Amino acid sequence: MAFIAPFRGVCFNPEKVGRLDDVMTPPYDVINDNLIAAYLEKNPYNMIRLDITKSAQSAEDSDARYQGAAALFQEWLDNDILKRDSQPAIYLYETEYNHPSGKTLTRKGFVCLVGLAEFAEGVVKPHERTFETVIADRLKLMETCKAQFSQIFSVYSDPENEVMSRLEQVRGEALGSVLDADGCRHSLWRVSDADTISAAQRFFLDKSVYIADGHHRYTTSLAHRRNVTAVTGNLDPRDPANHIMMYLCPMEDCGLSVLPTHRLVNWPGKMMVADLLRCIEPYVDVEEMQNGSRESLIGEVMSRMNELENQTLEKSSSTFGLYHAGEDRCFLLTMKSAARSSLADRPEVLKDLDVVILSDLLIEKALDLNHHRCELENLVRYFSDADEALDVAVKDATDGEEQTPLLFVMNPTRVSQVQDVADQGLVMPHKSTYFYPKVMTGLLFHQLKDGETIDRLD
Repeated sequence: MAFIAPFRGVCFNPEKVGRLDDVMTPPYDVINDNLIAAYLEKNPYNMIRLDITKSAQSAEDSDARYQGAAALFQEWLDNDILKRDSQPAIYLYETEYNHPSGKTLTRKGFVCLVGLAEFAEGVVKPHERTFETVIADRLKLMETCKAQFSQIFSVYSDPENEVMSRLEQVRGEALGSVLDADGCRHSLWRVSDADTISAAQRFFLDKSVYIADGHHRYTTSLAHRRNVTAVTGNLDPRDPANHIMMYLCPMEDCGLSVLPTHRLVNWPGKMMVADLLRCIEPYVDVEEMQNGSRESLIGEVMSRMNELENQTLEKSSSTFGLYHAGEDRCFLLTMKSAARSSLADRPEVLKDLDVVILSDLLIEKALDLNHHRCELENLVRYFSDADEALDVAVKDATDGEEQTPLLFVMNPTRVSQVQDVADQGLVMPHKSTYFYPKVMTGLLFHQLKDGETIDRLD
């Protein structure tokens, strides 16, 4: 059973900081070093100054950076740069965005606290593997600042839309609306009606939630809870350390989108198309795309993949695009039914995942590149934008090095597949899902105040 609860959210004060757009950032793990200076130049109160990024992790004065972030957080609270709500609430969060298909969609969800549970309990379910080494800096930041600066993105099943419809009926004051760098509009409203909040809490008492994005931030909070418990001995279920701030979206929401993550494999050495086809043809049927620029060929193969995907939602075969940058040739690949036997050691629920088929059959077996070698030599790169991946593939093919860039164009993983895998306690390969758009960092914080208790139904 999932315990959800309202909380006293912390928000930027537009009267002090000016345009809210200029103080927000995407999640820390998608911010590269080139963007840090740009965010700092936007506004002296930009979220980047609190949510220390990867560039700070290796700095000699990293401890001082964490202490500086904590001092700055408290200073902004003291000076009303940041304002904390006087009463607990749940926060409606809508995102209006343009889907790559050209449609304008609105994703609807809400932000609340969720009681922490170990993955083995089956209350909060992951679909990706986590690594202890990744959480060190997030844990240090959380424990030094005593705050959670970003929401975990999770989904839950609500076919009748019970929770969202009721929350929308009583939504109160608008807290702000911001535009991100991709042109997505993020809007937040406060919901403080006690009866509505209680109804939402009761709804989740027999439900599980599924992490869409933020697995390492979730395990960071689990580590923090263990640290607090080690000191206190007995942790009150209502203690703030026993909760995490989450953005929850119903799986059935028509605005919920998962985009594909394309793979650019740099095969070490030179491989001609004829040799490549001999390697992959035991596993896939191959159709070459003819006539047109490389961009139009990629567009055509993606259109064909989408058409085939829609025809076979309960599919027994998978489709991929393949672009050989060295010879400027593009192919549509369809998995042969007989190739499924090569996945015999995989659980049934994983055998239909395109990312598993690509990883196990095409990369590991056909190209003879095992997972360990790919990681060790950085042979696989990941792109959400097919055009960007295409540009990089062409550049790699012309830089004179002994390598063969092979771009594999993917279909997105379906939300139902995420649920099926998580329900069986399994995990997907790295970068299997890209829930779009990302939840903004800076819209809402959760302050971990000693001595406070969280209002939850037990």
